[in-house]
Amino acid sequence: MFGKIALFIQEVQVEMGKVTWPTQEELKSSTTIVLGLSLALAVFIFIVDYILAGIMDLVLI
Repeated sequence: MFGKIALFIQEVQVEMGKVTWPTQEELKSSTTIVLGLSLALAVFIFIVDYILAGIMDLVLI
């Protein structure tokens, strides 16, 4: 049982050594893109919600 766990941990370490990690610049760029798109989506959803709420007020009153 413990032999299998030790083998698993060893194999994980080998695979983690094969990973190509992003550079700091790639990470900053990707993070900026994700944050920008998230903000744009949030603003879009807010605007659509505001418009639909206004339409519902007109319909229900």
